[in-house]
Amino acid sequence: MSRDLSSLLNEWPYEPGAINARIVEGDDGTPRIQIRVDLGILQMYPTGRPDGQSPHGFPSLLEYYEAQLDGTDAPDDGGSDKFSLAPEDCRLLREEAVQYYHRYLALLALEDFEGVVRDTTRNLRVLDLCAAHAETEGDRSVLEQFRPYILMLRARAMASQAIKDNEPKAAVVALDQGLDALRQYFANSGQPQMFDASAEADMLRGMRESLVPKLPVSQQSELRARLASAIEQENYELAAILRDELKMLGVTATALPAGKGEKSGEKNESKGE
Repeated sequence: MSRDLSSLLNEWPYEPGAINARIVEGDDGTPRIQIRVDLGILQMYPTGRPDGQSPHGFPSLLEYYEAQLDGTDAPDDGGSDKFSLAPEDCRLLREEAVQYYHRYLALLALEDFEGVVRDTTRNLRVLDLCAAHAETEGDRSVLEQFRPYILMLRARAMASQAIKDNEPKAAVVALDQGLDALRQYFANSGQPQMFDASAEADMLRGMRESLVPKLPVSQQSELRARLASAIEQENYELAAILRDELKMLGVTATALPAGKGEKSGEKNESKGE
């Protein structure tokens, strides 16, 4: 049997700028996900660890290390501070996370949104584990640059699944939660001003704006209640979003306190204006 892949690659040409993914049947009769990349084809299992391995008898390295953490966190063990991730541990976790990254991009192209939510949620756990337990500062922080993208993609997938299920209200809630998570990330990073300039936030806001007109009239009272709650909690950015949403539905909304929730020099409008 020839080891030359040319015929296989020619049968499935590479398309620059697109996520070329497909599902094929494996020799064992179970499905495989394939991604066409410029120099070949990546193949993955649709569930479990993408390469089909079970490191240390666990479904993934992440779950292996989480089990170790759970063991050191037992009351009679003196606390979880005994657990730490050496640089080599973190490197292996990052390499494993890349496998899941490739798969959730493929799943997004294949519109398997539940799979995207599963794998992005899983990779967020990797970031959390390394941030809390890596021995070196570099290993604690190196993955954090990817958190906004993963949060965005997870929210996008949740909203897309809700749209697929004809649940625009649930889609808006998922997008709001994603925006709140991004806002919290930038605040925790000491760069709250970066939220407005974030490409990830722009993506979610754009998706949200396209959904607002699809909300049923029955949602008006709920939106009013959420607006009132946001103002009471002094979350004026969320309040401004909810106010604009009500305006798009043709509903008069409670005015925000002067100078709060303004965007690009816009003045808050009073009720009835």
